[in-house]
Amino acid sequence: MAQRREVKEGFCLRTRDMNPAQLGRLVVYPTRMQFVLGFDGGGTKTDAVLMDGAGKVLARSQAGPSNPLRVGFGAAIGAVREAAREAMKQVPLQEGEPAAAICVGLAGVGPSESRQKVEALLAAEFPHSRLQICTDLDLALAAAGEGPAIVLLAGTGSFAVGRNAAGETARSGGYGSQIGDEGSAYDIGRRAVLSAMHEKDRTAADSPLGKRLLRELACADWSAVKVRAQAASDEVFPRLFSVVAALADTDDATAQELLHSAAFDLAGIAENLVDRLAMRETRFLLAKTGGMMGRSKFLESRLDERLQSLFPEATLGSLRMTPAEAAARLALKMLAPT
Repeated sequence: MAQRREVKEGFCLRTRDMNPAQLGRLVVYPTRMQFVLGFDGGGTKTDAVLMDGAGKVLARSQAGPSNPLRVGFGAAIGAVREAAREAMKQVPLQEGEPAAAICVGLAGVGPSESRQKVEALLAAEFPHSRLQICTDLDLALAAAGEGPAIVLLAGTGSFAVGRNAAGETARSGGYGSQIGDEGSAYDIGRRAVLSAMHEKDRTAADSPLGKRLLRELACADWSAVKVRAQAASDEVFPRLFSVVAALADTDDATAQELLHSAAFDLAGIAENLVDRLAMRETRFLLAKTGGMMGRSKFLESRLDERLQSLFPEATLGSLRMTPAEAAARLALKMLAPT
């Protein structure tokens, strides 16, 4: 039996110097591949990007919410772990091969105590990887690219983050559902329920919006809705945005009024930031992002109209890359020689 020649891990063999018979006897073992992981986590979902050492995106994945202040620290780390596993399944890696570096951007890690706890848990989860923790706001601004920019995020919560021509940065909003998050999916859902309940009080009958909300929540009446909302408001209100968005696009007056108000609230968050950073006379990118974008023509048309009237010098657009990809690129920077 002819002896097989093996190419061991890390050993380079010039195949141009071999004849066809020799090539046929090669057994090629996979080499270790340097890769990084980037995560963008919020109150609704966690996005992950796996990138190789050259900056090429090799895999994307998604898991559940990972805002530790909304879902708890254990659930947040679990979502990051699941997103990592799903991304790594898509790439031919050696078993147990760790990421060289990881950048995790999460909503809810602004407070130092929260950030330190998340960092400790992630260090235990990924002990062989360089680790960077940042907020979802940091990622949003990184994803906007270079130069003056305002990023307006509308998802489960709402906030804006910006950078002026001098490189100064600031944020606006993002105070959480108990205080603010005006114009967010949570806020719209809460207002929709309140509007439907007021209509039931006034007419003793459910409005078209009320009927759709009850159906979405699989609740027989508003008493059941109140019980569910008191127990888990984060699971009740944000999901109702889709109901309001769908009805608004079919000319439901109540739904359109809710989204019209939301558009003004969201624009107000951006306006506060533009004034703080003295960007009224500046040309800048105003990028809209978040889970609400692309889901309601009515909302986006009203929001664009309001933003353009407030900031005629701004260019309305999208982020240059996804926040999760921005996180992966930040992870890649950790590997660059100093």
